Amino acid sequence: MSDWLKVIEGDAPILVAFPHAGTTHADVGHLFRSDWLARRDADWWVDDLYAFAADLGATLVSTRISRSVIDLNRDPSGASLYPGQATTELCPTTTFDGEPLYSGEAPDDAEIARRRALWFDPYHAALAAQIERLRALHGRVVLYDAHSIRSHVPRLFEGELPQFNIGTNGGRTCDPALASTVEAICAASDQSHVLDGRFRGGWTTRHYGRPENGVHAIQMELAIRGYMDEPETPDETNWPTPFDPARAAPLTHTLSQIMKAVRAFAFQEA
Repeated sequence: MSDWLKVIEGDAPILVAFPHAGTTHADVGHLFRSDWLARRDADWWVDDLYAFAADLGATLVSTRISRSVIDLNRDPSGASLYPGQATTELCPTTTFDGEPLYSGEAPDDAEIARRRALWFDPYHAALAAQIERLRALHGRVVLYDAHSIRSHVPRLFEGELPQFNIGTNGGRTCDPALASTVEAICAASDQSHVLDGRFRGGWTTRHYGRPENGVHAIQMELAIRGYMDEPETPDETNWPTPFDPARAAPLTHTLSQIMKAVRAFAFQEA
């Protein structure tokens, strides 16, 4: 679709979004203290992890733009999705660990508006267009927002993050039956999981999830250890580690089961 936005259209009633897999800093890379620091918190290789979804007929929407440039899963108004908890902004000024991203001044309102017009708005226009296309074909559609994060980020959460973090904003963004099905598959994997824990769904899930209108949205935040080696202290010499299909195999199996269940749910009569 463009040099930074990729859409692979499928005909099944599933849309998989990857807002944080990008590492390109476009025309603002020179402003960051460190190129590596501005890439460190990417959802590394998560689009590779879910590549199988295309074979199930899913539509895939991904971006090459780094979340450090603009976070495509934040409320564009600037309102916090997690009041009272540490988080990053629409145009982040710090890393997940609280380190400053910029060597000089952070983006001002005009620069944030420019980045929103260039990247945020077109990305969400693409999501909305694909939802509309699929709704014209099917009685209901599932938007699956795919994420991953390091297992230990003390500023954001205590201890080790569960392997599977399912977000439905407290049951508001999808039919409870869908959430229960996904949770049951995670439980059967014998890996840790939580429903609506620390990550309850970002702006994408909350904005598009309208079960009463046939659009069901669910976020999956994975602990990144499930598919790649995770050093105790990531630095420029050891992070990111390569995507390891063999290491990822058990996780891929569970995610495949989840995606098939999501597909079956979506194909049911609305």
